[in-house]
Amino acid sequence: MMPESIAPAAADTPLQALIAMGGPVMIVLIALAVAGLLTFFYLTLTGALFAPRINGSARRAVKAWQSGLEQQGVSRIPARPGSRLSRLNPIHRMIRDAMVGTTGEADMALSQGQLRETLAQQAQKALQPFEAPLKIIEVIAALAPLLGLLGTVMGMMEAFSAMATTEGRASASQLSGGIYEALTTTAAGLIIAIPFAAVAAWAEFRLRRLNSGMNELLLNILNTPVPPGTDTTDLGAATTAPRDQQEQPADYPRGRVAHAAG
Repeated sequence: MMPESIAPAAADTPLQALIAMGGPVMIVLIALAVAGLLTFFYLTLTGALFAPRINGSARRAVKAWQSGLEQQGVSRIPARPGSRLSRLNPIHRMIRDAMVGTTGEADMALSQGQLRETLAQQAQKALQPFEAPLKIIEVIAALAPLLGLLGTVMGMMEAFSAMATTEGRASASQLSGGIYEALTTTAAGLIIAIPFAAVAAWAEFRLRRLNSGMNELLLNILNTPVPPGTDTTDLGAATTAPRDQQEQPADYPRGRVAHAAG
């Protein structure tokens, strides 16, 4: 039965009831939970709009380009996607840049090393928007149980303080308040930490899959031999990567997911 000293009044809101049950540590845990939910929604929305998705159209474009080079010596570079959602997907621009850099004219083409470096920079840049939200979720998953433990210690200190002031003759109701607060914060910390730890693991797995998928698709383009005299008249409005990306230093991260896992 809930101790009367910390039992929420009927007029209390759910938030006030939680704070009354868990003490000041509960305020921090609630703030962490809200921040984690907002970060999760941001990560989900950003991923739905800007993630480099390896969809069917991208795979078909690479296969058509490879078959055109192998069978007819003609580079079939795909047109820019027409839909707004497809244009937000950076994988289409990277595919075009890889094809143009491989089969472009002399004044457009990059060396093999420069092209790989430019594409690695683009792959890294495509994943950067997801690294900060993932790190925030990982930190919340790590901090929540520690804060719950802090609340446990504070609750037990309160219980033993009540026992000390009564010279060991504290009643059960006096002791139960601190113990109840201790158990409440522990449970709240675990309830927050468990789902966010699962979300962090899932997001990390997805980022690694996206990174490996981009590398595989771009390497298929770069490793396809280009026959001499390849026709490049169908390049259309394709362009290589922006000049400011080509001038990045050589030690720039090469398309890996740069985040720490718990």
